[in-house]
Amino acid sequence: MEQYVINIDKEILGGTPVFFGTRVPIKNLFDYLEEGETVEEFLEDFSSVTKEQVIRLLEISRGLVESSSQLLYENPIR
Repeated sequence: MEQYVINIDKEILGGTPVFFGTRVPIKNLFDYLEEGETVEEFLEDFSSVTKEQVIRLLEISRGLVESSSQLLYENPIR
């Protein structure tokens, strides 16, 4: 059975997307990765998030980017 990964609830951090079952914003993971931190370091700092949640979120993100490739070609970085 698949587990939910993302929760958006206006009662939790005003609707900020968080890892399901936590109050940890999804954005925190991407901030860590942008700063050169590892997934392991993120998990150490946010112990309520599981490695499986992080992996699934990255898979979802990859799928979104792959399915949006036409949109990406239409909006190059300037």
